[in-house]
Amino acid sequence: MSYVAERREEEKGRRRTEIVDAAEALYAEFGWDAVTMDGVAKKARLSRALIYVYFHDKNDLLLAIAERALSDLRGQFIAAAAAHPLGIDKVQAIGRAYVLFQQETPYRFDACSRFHAHQAAGQPTDDACAAAGDEVIAVIVQALVQGQADGSIRKDVGNPVQVCVMLWAFTHGLIQIGTNKTPEIARLGVEVSQLMEGSFSMLRYMLATRPGQ
Repeated sequence: MSYVAERREEEKGRRRTEIVDAAEALYAEFGWDAVTMDGVAKKARLSRALIYVYFHDKNDLLLAIAERALSDLRGQFIAAAAAHPLGIDKVQAIGRAYVLFQQETPYRFDACSRFHAHQAAGQPTDDACAAAGDEVIAVIVQALVQGQADGSIRKDVGNPVQVCVMLWAFTHGLIQIGTNKTPEIARLGVEVSQLMEGSFSMLRYMLATRPGQ
């Protein structure tokens, strides 16, 4: 690649990043439903026409945000798992990291949720975003496999990929209930923090190798 072509590609990459940054800022402040392509153009100080050069529509822009969010989530999972030697502790740390991810960047959690909803509904997605999601899953599966190898996780718990999906579904639902149903939970006499801690303790009990096994 020539120097001029290389500089042109670098400029395109920077411009694309600026657009996604602007969209993320609006997403974080106002929510996705309030984000418009005109608003993103204004925030990025670019023309509306130029935005469409990089992104076909608002859904295309959402996928870029979700891909970035999933990549960041993977990094957080890796860091959380690296702090523990045993597989079961890695799995529990990953679950806590997922809760923290939602608490610190709720708009990114929402972007991931919307991406998965699009997949389920058969709406257009892209390979890069799907690949980023697969890489997140791989980190969890690796922790489960290690736990079975080091004896901290039961070998009869099931296929690691299937267990990963079950844990993901459980934790994702737990986060949504803890976020959206706080008054109902409190009315039952349960604090959200208690719900989280109790749920992680229950998951650990279900996964952990029993004495003598």
